[in-house]
Amino acid sequence: MRRDDTGNVALFIPDLHGGGAARVLLNLADALVERGCRIELVLCRATGSFAPRLKTAPFSVVELQPSRRWFGHALASDPAASLLALASRLRHFRRFTPLAWLPWLPALERYLLRARPDALLSYKTSANVVALWAARSTRTSTRLVITEHTHLTTDLAAHGWGFIVPIIRRLYPRADARVTCSLGMADDLAQLARIDRDEIINIYNPVVNEALHAEAEKRPNHPWLQPGAPPVVLGVGRLTRQKDFGTLLRAFALVRAQRRARLVILGDGELRADLEASGRALDIAPDMRLPGFVRNPYGWMAHAAVFASSSAWEGLPSTLVEAMATGCPVVATDCPSGSAEILERGAYGRLVPVGDCKALADAIAATLDEPPPRERLQRRAQRFTADRAADEYLDVLLADRRARPA
Repeated sequence: MRRDDTGNVALFIPDLHGGGAARVLLNLADALVERGCRIELVLCRATGSFAPRLKTAPFSVVELQPSRRWFGHALASDPAASLLALASRLRHFRRFTPLAWLPWLPALERYLLRARPDALLSYKTSANVVALWAARSTRTSTRLVITEHTHLTTDLAAHGWGFIVPIIRRLYPRADARVTCSLGMADDLAQLARIDRDEIINIYNPVVNEALHAEAEKRPNHPWLQPGAPPVVLGVGRLTRQKDFGTLLRAFALVRAQRRARLVILGDGELRADLEASGRALDIAPDMRLPGFVRNPYGWMAHAAVFASSSAWEGLPSTLVEAMATGCPVVATDCPSGSAEILERGAYGRLVPVGDCKALADAIAATLDEPPPRERLQRRAQRFTADRAADEYLDVLLADRRARPA
């Protein structure tokens, strides 16, 4: 689907490390190019699990360079917010925080003054704070649209990043538009940032596209996915506290005690060793595999018996939509936020409380016994297509340009 939109749009994200935000941003970039937009992907570092996609990308890539003089630039833009940021960095300098990318502020300012795109779309909190400072100091006509991709209150509390809330409240109202990817996130952001709820736009992530369907047709060459093998329960995501795969392991142990089944979790992260140890302690290690990051998870989804999302919090869990798009039955925790919206409060898959391994095990077992029609799940997933998201984003990104008289 192509529209005659020829705007210049810059997409800003710190890097392309594994995670839903990087994947959906690249999906959005591809869809915007198809609509005639001139796209530049602006990165602090052109690294990460999805960086290989840049080799064949239909858009240009700009890699910024850091500067030790970032504080002077931030101070000139907003003295009060800069002092808050400096205090936070000094206090938390040994840990990653959403302020870790401020050294790239001068380079982003220079980019905006040189390229002057019609719009800059920033992805995630860490990119938003840098983009807001840069837009304020350069004062170009570029329209700034910031996005959030997780339930911010829960995420900041879980990481001990509450110190950034005053900065968010100072900076976020200055954006030309604010976008979240679930209604639950929009409600949360309005309360956290003290922004009128009507000033926050919800656009579901660009998840489903032709590439997903093509990749889903490729059966992974793994003995566990061959005909006649025991059913596979699948999880996908970073091996972090947020995804709470520990609860999934405990749930699978309960399922495995009652029937033959296997568990596969695709993804990398700092909790790999802990999950492997838990698998041994639960006596499920022979029936559990952690293959790491897989470039094509869709073939796994298409041939798994159940996809299980055990997250403690989310924004809009793209993997849940991806699994449904392949026709894989799903179960999920009713976490803040997004899962209940995707599944329409349980109409398309069972929802269970966060951290409840018994409820998750029961939901997995019931879904194995009575899986829903694949076609019904695939129809629901069409609400989350890249085409639809791209059209909705264009209306926000190019609102200023379209409002000008011809």
